[in-house]
Amino acid sequence: MSDLVSLPEIVRAAERIAGVAVRTPLVPFPRDPAPRAAADPALLVKAESLQPIGAFKVRGAYAAIASLTPQERAAGVVTHSSGNHAQAVAYAARTLGIRAVLVMPHTTPAVKVDRCIALGAEVVYVEPTARARAETSGKLAAAHGFALIPPYDDARVIAGQGTAGLEIVRDRPDVDVVLVPISGGGLVAGVSAAVKTLRPEAKVIGVEPELAADARDSMAAGRPVAWDAEETGRTIADALRVQQVGDLPFAHMQAHVDGIVTVTEDEIRWTMRRLAREARLIAEPAGAVATAAYLHHRDELPAGRTYVSILSGGNVDPALFLDVLK
Repeated sequence: MSDLVSLPEIVRAAERIAGVAVRTPLVPFPRDPAPRAAADPALLVKAESLQPIGAFKVRGAYAAIASLTPQERAAGVVTHSSGNHAQAVAYAARTLGIRAVLVMPHTTPAVKVDRCIALGAEVVYVEPTARARAETSGKLAAAHGFALIPPYDDARVIAGQGTAGLEIVRDRPDVDVVLVPISGGGLVAGVSAAVKTLRPEAKVIGVEPELAADARDSMAAGRPVAWDAEETGRTIADALRVQQVGDLPFAHMQAHVDGIVTVTEDEIRWTMRRLAREARLIAEPAGAVATAAYLHHRDELPAGRTYVSILSGGNVDPALFLDVLK
């Protein structure tokens, strides 16, 4: 337990990212107008799509890079990511005047790659497997002296992501259930650490696609369980295709997370549509899963009066978004 990220670390991360990451609002999701829905619990959406790079990842990336020594900054940074963390590292590096090299799967949506390049980062393409990404970024770090900024299995990154949980409880001290997307586990690790420390009675539920449910299997097995890239690659939620949660995030999940709910591809699409039309919020597929759990799996969730779902990102391919809106 001593290796878990603490609330003071999350508070320090919040101080580092102040003025760079947006303190995003909790947007009320409109209630169903039907009379029977009048007593439904409130759903508030934590709109991380409003961050400067369109996703929560800027929190962890900037918190980690801002903590580097002057010598480490001078050498530059490297990371591996399917898109949003890469954008966050590129954004943080440009803000701090640091060179950034990004190792990305060749299957990453063009909208995300283009933004990374526009931010001045260098992109190295690899096969869409966790091993290829991690090995290539490690070799680049060793060869060039880059500081490695992992996407999720890193205490500095987890503390940065935890600032979202800090904001949730500060804005709604009465929150009962917090719904968090799970990919590598950095977001749910940090958010759960903050929420459970500040409001122990609140429940934290992780959400992932049925087609990439490695976190669910990991919690059931009591150890990180890997899925093949071919399996996780089936989900529309490209940001949640990580094959296995990180070791440090998993330790946080075991300590703080109360359960895992999975959602279908149709539920993800339907929720993207409802978020856009009813809440005026753009969600990429991964960004919609937590809200989908509330809309489609309420009977699997803990009881409560106030729910918060984290809309983790809004970097959706325009063609896909148009198709979803149909």
